[in-house]
Amino acid sequence: MSDGLLLVLGLILLLGGGEAVVRGAASLARSMGISDLAIGLLVVAFGTSAPELAVNITAAVTGQTDLSFGNIVGSNMANIGLVVGVCGLIRAMRIDSVVVSREIPMMLLATIATIVMAADHAIDGEPARFDRGDSIIMILFFCVFLYYTVGELLRQRTQHPTLEELVASELPGVGPKVTVARDVLVTLAGFGALLSGASFTVDAAVSLARIYGVPEVVIGISVVAIGTSLPELATGIMATLRGHMEIAIGNVIGSNIFNLLFVMGITVFIRPLEIPKWGMLDLGVTALLSVALLVVSISAGRRILRAEALVLVIMYLSYATWRAGFAG
Repeated sequence: MSDGLLLVLGLILLLGGGEAVVRGAASLARSMGISDLAIGLLVVAFGTSAPELAVNITAAVTGQTDLSFGNIVGSNMANIGLVVGVCGLIRAMRIDSVVVSREIPMMLLATIATIVMAADHAIDGEPARFDRGDSIIMILFFCVFLYYTVGELLRQRTQHPTLEELVASELPGVGPKVTVARDVLVTLAGFGALLSGASFTVDAAVSLARIYGVPEVVIGISVVAIGTSLPELATGIMATLRGHMEIAIGNVIGSNIFNLLFVMGITVFIRPLEIPKWGMLDLGVTALLSVALLVVSISAGRRILRAEALVLVIMYLSYATWRAGFAG
């Protein structure tokens, strides 16, 4: 199959998978008494970050550390600038107060911590790099994020009766288990389509990019990063169109934290990673986009308006274009 056809097939699978994930996850959230935000932060975010994890483990094992770095940092930029930006252009996004007070600051903190760990050269004069000690710190930070997020999910379940509990009280043994099983299967099928679609899309795009001799780190930060962010984009668009903005924003924040702390942590544990040329600037721009997301989330009564979403898109596209064209 030609790269062009593979690219088209990948995009079709991404769109179909995004639709299935949103349908299944939103229905599952309702049936279990869990908020759309919690589902976005945990289930959807982890599922749509699976392509980054798969790409980075492969890249780390084969020694393509520049590709690993570019994939993670580029994906996080794309998640904020492209995914949130495009979703905000489709429809003004309502932002839950807990997102502004806890989730976005946690994402920003993870980004700043990553920059500090990368800045070895400013402390001991050594080249900027992530080593296995850094990877352990990243994974520990990720466990803290899981602790607070899962704790919030469990509190929601104790405060609100689930659909299963409500129906079981009236018609014992009827309905809810079948509904939950169906929602789980739909969500898993959607994730399968997202993973396959991302794999086809990235393989085709990388093959096309290498024909033109594009450097590995630039491929990672542009083609591969955008490719592995396509599940987030597809899921975010479908969630926004269906009015589940909490899933869209939770997906981005959870995915970015997952990428920085878990995917980067596992990658660096497998093989220590030297920060490539312009890499510190890439991390700085990622932090800047995180700050911009916090600012636009606070403004306009905790809503991201279309004009603000357009600013996020322009910021991302401007830097990505400069990075690919002039800083390769």
